[in-house]
Amino acid sequence: MRNTSALSRLVAPMIAVGILVAGCGQTPSTRTADAGATAAGGIYGQAAPAPAGAPGEPMAAGTNGNRKLTPTPGSMPAGSVYRNPASGRNEVVVEDIARTAVLIGDSQSEPMFSWPRTALASLGYKVHFCGRGGTGFVASNGATGNYIDALQRGDWLLPYGSPPLVVIEGGGNDASRGATDQQISANAERLIASVRQRYPEARLAMIGTLARGTADGGGRRTEVDALLGTVAARHSIPFVGVGDWLTRHNLTKLMADGVHMAPEGHAALGVLLAQRLGGFGFRAPDPGQAGSAANR
Repeated sequence: MRNTSALSRLVAPMIAVGILVAGCGQTPSTRTADAGATAAGGIYGQAAPAPAGAPGEPMAAGTNGNRKLTPTPGSMPAGSVYRNPASGRNEVVVEDIARTAVLIGDSQSEPMFSWPRTALASLGYKVHFCGRGGTGFVASNGATGNYIDALQRGDWLLPYGSPPLVVIEGGGNDASRGATDQQISANAERLIASVRQRYPEARLAMIGTLARGTADGGGRRTEVDALLGTVAARHSIPFVGVGDWLTRHNLTKLMADGVHMAPEGHAALGVLLAQRLGGFGFRAPDPGQAGSAANR
């Protein structure tokens, strides 16, 4: 009995040590795979949860205990929201950033079949739209700020990485709501500076304000189109003036209302815009040459 008791006292600590060593080498449980990091739309790289937002706004983040989850953006599904440590902003992961054109605009660009989107698609780009109807360089729609305010506070999100092209379209809502030349110019300058800071390698283009032309009742819309052309020229940005296109190209018959195009009008304008942008050399990189976009 004494030998048995002695043996028990010797074996018990060894068993305890064996259990401890095996436990140190085990794979963490499946709970360490955070739901916010595996579902499209989750924010990555944040330490604390955030409440879900409206479409285009930051969505809820997830954590793994006290440890931050910081997967690389290349491992995330398209549509995931990532907190970019370089910019300090939430950005959205897109499928093919090297062939994506970022389009900032208003209701002229918002429909999936819009003339700016159609033009860019025909030049080989995938389009990431940033904007809302009723907004502009100064104008907001109440829920979404004007272009520069919406960008800075995250009403809509820029894509992560380095797109080859950023296109800025608009001015119609600024014209209709009485924004001054000084206000429009100042906010356009701020937007250009912010875009260039975020995407230093991207080419920029600007599209003006769709209108009928001075002699055909274009009024303030045509004036804003010309104003934006001067802003673009100061920054050496290719500019497509569209302040007389409705009458020059006899497209008023293809309008849905006094401002917006019917689907047939979007298609016709898309062809014209693609010709102009193509003339500036704005064609998407060849898939075999695009390579991987630089992720910053």
